[in-house]
Amino acid sequence: MYHVRLLILLISLTSFLFMVLGLIKPWMMLWWEDVQNRRKVIKLYGSSGLIFLILYWILEYVK
Repeated sequence: MYHVRLLILLISLTSFLFMVLGLIKPWMMLWWEDVQNRRKVIKLYGSSGLIFLILYWILEYVK
């Protein structure tokens, strides 16, 4: 279970890192979209980062 929690934490941190990079240059992180803007970066990477962070906290209490 420790390794699963660690993987989820790393995915969450990576998602937040991608969000910061996307706020600087949105086209870098949303290259497949027709329109790249900061709002889409926050929606995609911010929400996935929060979901994985909440999942990490839930798995801490489940043990």
